[in-house]
Amino acid sequence: MTRKKLLLVFLTVILLSQIPFAYRGYKLGRLHSAIQRVNSERAAQADQFGFSEYKGVLHVHSFLGGHSKGNFEEIIAAAKSNQLAFVVMTEHTSGNFNTAAMTLKGMQSGVLFMNGNEVNIANGDRLLILPGDESTNGPPDELVSRAKARGALSIVAYPQQFKSWNSDYDGVEVYNVYTNAREINPLVMFFDSLWSYRSYPDLLFANFYSRPSANLQKWDEAIAAKNKRLVGVAGNDSHANVGVSLNDSSGKTLLGVQLDPYERSFRLVRLHVLIPSDKTLSLETLADALSGGHCFIGFDLFGDTTGFSFSASNGTETKIQGDEIMADKEVRLSVSTPVTSRVVLFKDGKLFEERGGARKQEFLVTDKGSYRVEVYLPQLPKPVSEQPWIISNPIYVR
Repeated sequence: MTRKKLLLVFLTVILLSQIPFAYRGYKLGRLHSAIQRVNSERAAQADQFGFSEYKGVLHVHSFLGGHSKGNFEEIIAAAKSNQLAFVVMTEHTSGNFNTAAMTLKGMQSGVLFMNGNEVNIANGDRLLILPGDESTNGPPDELVSRAKARGALSIVAYPQQFKSWNSDYDGVEVYNVYTNAREINPLVMFFDSLWSYRSYPDLLFANFYSRPSANLQKWDEAIAAKNKRLVGVAGNDSHANVGVSLNDSSGKTLLGVQLDPYERSFRLVRLHVLIPSDKTLSLETLADALSGGHCFIGFDLFGDTTGFSFSASNGTETKIQGDEIMADKEVRLSVSTPVTSRVVLFKDGKLFEERGGARKQEFLVTDKGSYRVEVYLPQLPKPVSEQPWIISNPIYVR
């Protein structure tokens, strides 16, 4: 009888412990329905002032880097299924061969691929070099200088641990999926997966997604300290190597779950670039858009961000995010979003003003500075409604 009671108590404890995870699964269902409503309410695409918008992903790895088993066919298929226009590969480097030369490059099945590298420097810093090449050794200043000499971009990766802030890099990876995912409690994710993986595998991301506040601060501070334009990008850091499986002696998978296939990873966060409408998407125009900051970060999993617009006018000229504009008495900053949202305007990294309840917002500014916006969706359930849906690049009022 005692054993039966102990067993009953044990089973009761197990069942009670699952109530929070069942409720989290229920909340993901509510979030799924809310996202569908958001996408159904999208307005026509805003005027991009002579630019065309293309969406893609940045910071993607294949088997070449040694940390992934993902192959080129899987990456291309995932890009096509997500209707991406471009993918920026960032292969880990090797002392034995040039991974940038061996990875995907150019147009593949209608998707443009840029062949970049993720370079791990001796002091622990990491840079994304776009496009990459075989010269992957040396101190940060030397790497950045060599990249500039051949027209390549250098982007600070993992800014939370970066130390060489005095180098002349071109931008900062302000959000990284892998960095954010490291905050996951494995036990919590295991039970979340038991309850929600079958119904909402993509939305498990919502359980750990959070605003990259520390990285945004480092980006804002670097812009102010250097008094120069620095592009902000998001990295998917796609490896397709997270999951659990049961394999036979030959390595064949008998049973398993992969949490980060490329197809899913490419849906979480995307980089939307703006390219002059009289030009086509190419490696050159993509590099120009990135270097010019003509892009924004969209967490498209929570609603398609296509059509977001952030521009500035001083009465004589109109500029878009990434540009400089001269202050002439006042500058009118205009924000257009695909759905009703809350827009938060930052000046030099500090909260300047926020407004909600509309698709279009205008802010009049008179002071010089770096202005950028974050867009939120209060119509989504918490905690997603409290995290940014869109992060723009700055407009620099001079």
